[in-house]
Amino acid sequence: MDHAAEAQRTDLMTITRHALNEQGRHPESRGDFTILLSHTVLGCKFVASAVNKAGLAKLIGLAGETNIQASKQLSTGHPYLCVLVSEENEEAIFVDAPLRGKYCVCFDPLDGSSNIDCGVSIGTIFGIYMIKHKDNATLEDVLQPGTDMIAAGYCMYGSSCTLVLSTGNGVNGFTLDPSLGEFILTHPNIKIPNKGKIYSVNEGNARNWDVPTAKFVEKCKFPQDGSSPKSLRYIGSMVADVHRTLLYGGIFLYPADKKSPNGKLRVLYEVFPMSFLMEQAGGQSFTGKQRVG
Repeated sequence: MDHAAEAQRTDLMTITRHALNEQGRHPESRGDFTILLSHTVLGCKFVASAVNKAGLAKLIGLAGETNIQASKQLSTGHPYLCVLVSEENEEAIFVDAPLRGKYCVCFDPLDGSSNIDCGVSIGTIFGIYMIKHKDNATLEDVLQPGTDMIAAGYCMYGSSCTLVLSTGNGVNGFTLDPSLGEFILTHPNIKIPNKGKIYSVNEGNARNWDVPTAKFVEKCKFPQDGSSPKSLRYIGSMVADVHRTLLYGGIFLYPADKKSPNGKLRVLYEVFPMSFLMEQAGGQSFTGKQRVG
């Protein structure tokens, strides 16, 4: 037996241990936020299990049972919450006043769920805000600017289950070890490369783009400065496309067009959390005219 290897395996940085280390950097912390993160991680494990069984159980489709299960697992059993906002629910869910905590969680339980039946990576996206006045919480507390977000992350369900998280102190990636049932730190301090060779966009919408967007994509394919053209990679699942961009660099676009003049990405569940992660990793996020926020 390789005792050195076994010893190293028992000294793994789990996501719980990482969260506790971060908590230690804030002496005033009571642990509420750490417990909230722990429950969010548990919810992601439940969703990962459901997704892995989706083909066998015929739980497929955009509005299918897996999406409903995901929403239920991520919206129940969380202490220290004040408001829950899910892409699957028309209205925000306010916790009963005596049980209210001080956090608001906005999440898309299963982004890209229509891809379950063809095995494409999909994921859960979440963002966390602090509620200023929990006893008098209103929708205004939910509709905060993205710059007020205190944490964000996504969990990608694919060839492996990867959870990428930022609590405002850089970005870290954790991979689920099925044998341990634990998320292990595998991508510490993720920094997006300064230059990337990949652009990611749905070119099927090209005829509806505005002129600046069309010109930019044209330059990616046919650069005028003698440099090599960029490679197109587009999965059609935002979590997977953003994950690749974080690790390999480049740009991900989902521009507004003539059919959708305000764009199709949802600000609360997708744009703000992903922009938070991008900026924490050293990247940028724009609406096309200004910084997202």
